[in-house]
Amino acid sequence: MADDVLRLLFVGDVVGPAGCEATRRFIPALRRELALDAVVVNGENSAPNGLGITHETAKQILSVADFVTLGDHAFDQEGMEALFAVNPRVIRPLNFEGQHPGRGWGIFEAAGMHIGVVNLLGRVFMRPAASSQYAAADQAIQALAAAGVKVIVVDLQAEATSEKQMLGWYLEGRVSAVLGTHTHVPTADARVLPGGTAYVSDVGMTGARDGVIGFDRERLLVAARAGQKPAGPLKPAEGVQRLDAVLIVIDKASGRARAIERVVREG
Repeated sequence: MADDVLRLLFVGDVVGPAGCEATRRFIPALRRELALDAVVVNGENSAPNGLGITHETAKQILSVADFVTLGDHAFDQEGMEALFAVNPRVIRPLNFEGQHPGRGWGIFEAAGMHIGVVNLLGRVFMRPAASSQYAAADQAIQALAAAGVKVIVVDLQAEATSEKQMLGWYLEGRVSAVLGTHTHVPTADARVLPGGTAYVSDVGMTGARDGVIGFDRERLLVAARAGQKPAGPLKPAEGVQRLDAVLIVIDKASGRARAIERVVREG
């Protein structure tokens, strides 16, 4: 593999025990197969009930990955302040409204380079209140540039594809990648924008393949047919595991993306 590029894998939302098992199962093999330099994982739904992250699931993911991003369920589990305090490799969306523990961006080292990761939250059809993702992105990018970081990956957790596309164009040429997460359904629009920013509207999901966005489909179907919300908490699906990810090839000298391609594993 060329020494002038960084090969980074970004893994879509990990859902429940099946998702955690899929990361531990597939990522080590993908590191070898794809000659990966770095792996970033969205652990937004990795908790046993599929909502948020725990100390244990963060540990499981970081046993095979370099960095973890979150999303709208970042504070659903107890003990988040302690997790963020002890583990700088786990970040939550920067633009949550109000004061919250944790960081919205961070830096890790791979292949002799410092890699910056920014976590943002969309505002359209989203549950938590969030401030402007544009202002938050500007703040994080300015701080990372001041630290001399050339490779910057942005994870935008958002419902609306148009909102994700707008941020992609807003940050075009300023970051290495803008990657959409949250909807758990991979989109077919992966491309490198003219300014050298890799983009995709949604990376997808890592978890049980035959659920509904990673959750048990039977309860959801019963409730949907009755025109009601599911009774009681959702349950992550079980069964055949699937990993959705994108591989980004980034020029080390400029921080610009050269290529982005989908990576899917099932079994």
